[in-house]
Amino acid sequence: MYVVLIARDKPGHLQTRLDNREAHLAYARASGILERGGPLLDDNGEMAGSMAVLNVPDMKTAEDFAANDPYNKAGLFAEVTLQEWKQVIAP
Repeated sequence: MYVVLIARDKPGHLQTRLDNREAHLAYARASGILERGGPLLDDNGEMAGSMAVLNVPDMKTAEDFAANDPYNKAGLFAEVTLQEWKQVIAP
């Protein structure tokens, strides 16, 4: 199943994102479940959140991925949403 993860950063926490970026990227790459991902941008083009498409066997795996993300552990996110998604169009 596919799950879309949308995470919104806490306002004023860009430095937290930057400080934990390498650990976050290494975690995402090593997970084996990340299909696509990248930062959400604010009106000024600055990173302000995250979006990822996860290919997981169940929602629990997606929840565990989100909970253990270094960004989440560092307290970066104001909110995290996980939503099952059905792919209809692919590149």
